[in-house]
Amino acid sequence: MDDGGNAGRPARSQRADARRNKEALLDAAAAVFVASGVEAPVRDIAAKAGVGVGTIYRHFPTRADLIVAVYRHQVESCAEAGPALLASSPTPHAALARWIDLFVDFLVTKHGLAAVLQSDSAGFETLHAYFLDRLVPVCTRLLDAAAAAGEIRSDVAALELMRGVGNLCIGADKDPDYDARRLAGLLITGLRRTE
Repeated sequence: MDDGGNAGRPARSQRADARRNKEALLDAAAAVFVASGVEAPVRDIAAKAGVGVGTIYRHFPTRADLIVAVYRHQVESCAEAGPALLASSPTPHAALARWIDLFVDFLVTKHGLAAVLQSDSAGFETLHAYFLDRLVPVCTRLLDAAAAAGEIRSDVAALELMRGVGNLCIGADKDPDYDARRLAGLLITGLRRTE
């Protein structure tokens, strides 16, 4: 039977629509987690996303599934931002600084994530490995570009920088007077070559 080549179009359209809906759920969950922590009621996430609670559970059967999906979604967003910033920023150093701002935002908005995942150390290790696998190469590329442009010193490893920034973020979610982004900015400024 000839359908004129249209057999796959509705399915593709539905898949794209389902993917957009899932991303909207993840964005809504991330926003609620930032405001209220990972223990926020699922009904709050559903309200933010404009869907029913059942829709959340259809996509994410458990709270842990939702938390892991949000975490992965945010890691991907941070990873994808690196090349985009490098292409659109006036200098590689500016791209690095803007990416570090995003990285700080990512780190300080993880209210309660570690506590939730501690009960599943294998799950936490898997997420941490995913985090490193996706973000260290992005940071490396940004550092290499800034060093090649002569903007920063060339002896800083990505993981070293990311750990330093991570340490600056500890406690930032609990103290409104502490600006981790500002301190990370000072660190990035300090990478500049002085010659």
